[in-house]
Amino acid sequence: MAKRDYYEVLGLQKGASQDEIKRAYRNLAKKYHPDVNKEEGAEAKFKEINEAYDTLSDEQKKARYDQFGHEDPTQGFGGGGFGGFGGAGGFGGFEDIFSSFFGGGQRSRNSNGPRQGADVEKQMSITFEEAVYGCKKRVRLSVDDECIHCGGTGAQSKSDISTCQKCKGQGKVFIRQQTIFGVSNVQTTCPDCNGKGKIVTKKCTECNGKGRIRRTKDVEVTIPAGIQTGMTLRMEGYGESGYNGGPSGDLYISFVCGEHKNFVRDGQNIILQIPISFTQAALGDTIEVPTIDGNVSLKIPAGTQTGTKFRLRGKGTKNPKGGISRGDQIVITNIETPTNLTNEEKQLLEKLANVQKIEKKSPWDKFKNLFK
Repeated sequence: MAKRDYYEVLGLQKGASQDEIKRAYRNLAKKYHPDVNKEEGAEAKFKEINEAYDTLSDEQKKARYDQFGHEDPTQGFGGGGFGGFGGAGGFGGFEDIFSSFFGGGQRSRNSNGPRQGADVEKQMSITFEEAVYGCKKRVRLSVDDECIHCGGTGAQSKSDISTCQKCKGQGKVFIRQQTIFGVSNVQTTCPDCNGKGKIVTKKCTECNGKGRIRRTKDVEVTIPAGIQTGMTLRMEGYGESGYNGGPSGDLYISFVCGEHKNFVRDGQNIILQIPISFTQAALGDTIEVPTIDGNVSLKIPAGTQTGTKFRLRGKGTKNPKGGISRGDQIVITNIETPTNLTNEEKQLLEKLANVQKIEKKSPWDKFKNLFK
């Protein structure tokens, strides 16, 4: 079966940035990880995602893939690729192929070294007012933390940890393997200690030898004023704890902001439609207009029409990324046609209509003349 396009696998368009590639991989890997997703085909999907990320996250591999796709002519030996004769050592990719047959093996992460913990993603719904003014909220997280009892070692005590005898604490061993060049020694992860270099003889009773415990904790989140739906807040170090002394992951909170019954947000601007009477529109007036900061005076000039827009500068929302600039409030007028008129109001409007007939043509007369 032909391989799927790597960008399609990650749900991206060709030319995606490294940040987009990393974000897409993180989301998909969490979704299809075999430890989380037990559905049929999840493991194969997870391997496909990792293969795509391995290529697209490497700028050189990505450039070759963008040019040749899966038919990369440099992929001649075991998928390693020559990659020209540049780079370190003067041989580039060929050096990697050579080492893979004679003791180098595939480069792998040192499981005994410090590693950053996993990121945590949450979604939070907030009200219109909380988004506009900013607020503090608490979010409950369930994360893997380092076991306090054993310090992450997985052992009941320090005396229950011994050096792996098979790899002598190196975490790697050499095995004999038949290759196209003959029999060679290939380095691989030690099967006894899984690359840790140490063996636990008595497991920690608190974490059962895992070195980590699932904990629930509450985190206070400071939400900046002006946050909008779809924005994400990153809280460094509030994710799951790291491994072997590595840093904790980060907490990413995406927001869904509620709506207001009158105000409508457009980026940092706020839009408000206001009703004005026929006489206010014709004669002009000064009215009080509500804003998120309270009422302000707005002068309505004589002859204002429905749909006229007035800009109240600096009466929009703050920039959640900081700075002193604010958006504006856009006020749109809507002239209300009077109903349920009193006798006096009817008489006055009839008098106005008679005057307009004598002195000037009505808007309807002007409109009809356009078709003559």
